[in-house]
Amino acid sequence: MALKIRLTRQGAKKRPFYRVVVAEASSPRDGRYIERLGTYNPMLPKDHAERVALNAERIQHWIGNGAKATDRVARLMATAGLSETPQRNNPQKAKPKAKAQERLREQEEARKAAEEAAAEAAAAEKEAAEAPAEEAPAEEAEQPSEA
Repeated sequence: MALKIRLTRQGAKKRPFYRVVVAEASSPRDGRYIERLGTYNPMLPKDHAERVALNAERIQHWIGNGAKATDRVARLMATAGLSETPQRNNPQKAKPKAKAQERLREQEEARKAAEEAAAEAAAAEKEAAEAPAEEAPAEEAEQPSEA
């Protein structure tokens, strides 16, 4: 029997109110539960004292008996100071999908090609600037002799 500490939804339409309960993992979200451990009212401001009300003693009892808190309840417990903030890391989620990765690769290749072309143009411009400066006096010397 796998136990979960999770939320069950109460309240009216567009006015949610949640109970923190311990229930079997296979039971429905709003179905039968074993024990009510607290409440969570997301409609209240974050700094309001009654936004999250948890029975710390009973939560510790159920965790000791093998119950696992869901992600949201674990965050609520962390804000209430009952546990540490759960560390979440999914580096795959931040990656772009296949088409976006292909587009990024094409953009990167185009950027590199543009940089190479700009570098070659700058080198050619530099050579062109140096070459006429050296040849210019020789051409000037030749021009007066022809006239």
